[in-house]
Amino acid sequence: NLSTVSEFVFVGLSDAPEIRLLLFVLFLLIYLATMAGNITLLIAISTDSHLHSPMYFFLGNLSLLDLLCPTITVPKMLGALLLEHKEISFSGCLFQHFSLIAVVGTEIFLLTVMAYDRYVAVCHPLRYPSIMSTKLCAQLATGTWATGFLNSLLHTSLVFTLSFCGPNKIQQYYCDIPPVLALSCSSTHSRELVILLVAGVLGSGACAVTVVSYIYILLEILAKNSPGIWHKAFSTCGSHLTVVCLFYGTTICTYVRPSSTYSPQWDRVVSMLYGMLTPLLNPIIYSLRNKEVKCALKRVISQVT
Repeated sequence: NLSTVSEFVFVGLSDAPEIRLLLFVLFLLIYLATMAGNITLLIAISTDSHLHSPMYFFLGNLSLLDLLCPTITVPKMLGALLLEHKEISFSGCLFQHFSLIAVVGTEIFLLTVMAYDRYVAVCHPLRYPSIMSTKLCAQLATGTWATGFLNSLLHTSLVFTLSFCGPNKIQQYYCDIPPVLALSCSSTHSRELVILLVAGVLGSGACAVTVVSYIYILLEILAKNSPGIWHKAFSTCGSHLTVVCLFYGTTICTYVRPSSTYSPQWDRVVSMLYGMLTPLLNPIIYSLRNKEVKCALKRVISQVT
């Protein structure tokens, strides 16, 4: 007899008690470090007048996303490691899935907006304040969040309107698209195609804008070829370019593939790289490569201590 699934069970990272405790301590420390780094960066951007510019406004949005991303998945994973609470309700899984895809999508579009911001800063420095006005920055930020949520609404509706009446063990530590699709007792082929098509169009479009922005930046640098231009351009764009490569690398490995290539063990590793390591490294990358951020962070830390 087949019955409708009311809850899912995460397979988890390990069944050995000693390994679970070690993983719990490790991931808890990473999560706390991620929270501390991004919260400190947000405080620095909001309180330091030197950082009240479009670039840091978008960086503040990125830090907020990097706070949300691990918070959606890590607490549940920590509970499963420490207390073996691996169950999640159907509605809880739906909400987790929607929230995570919304954050991932928003970050893709935000990084694209940040690439355009860097293009204007390098190629049109004199017109930068007038082009990247407060109004335009607010509209771009609102647009990235709205598009991310609408994209997530589409993906979530495609996945969770399927029938789930058989196995309920999710081969992952959170509700992600491939492992949830694998549990459906409905045909998922057509919906997988729609998901891949939408993700492909939006992702490739965002990637194309980012690549074109950096091509124009490169052409501008080669045209001027003045002393110190390479160092100045790298200091302006280096942090963003590093974050983009890190984000796209882990996201493509996680999502841009059919479910036939799904490997639970490999996907758990890649998901941790995206879900935990990237939000931890982003504030570090911007702090190490940016003197203004360094100074602002030092002022924040000195005020706290």
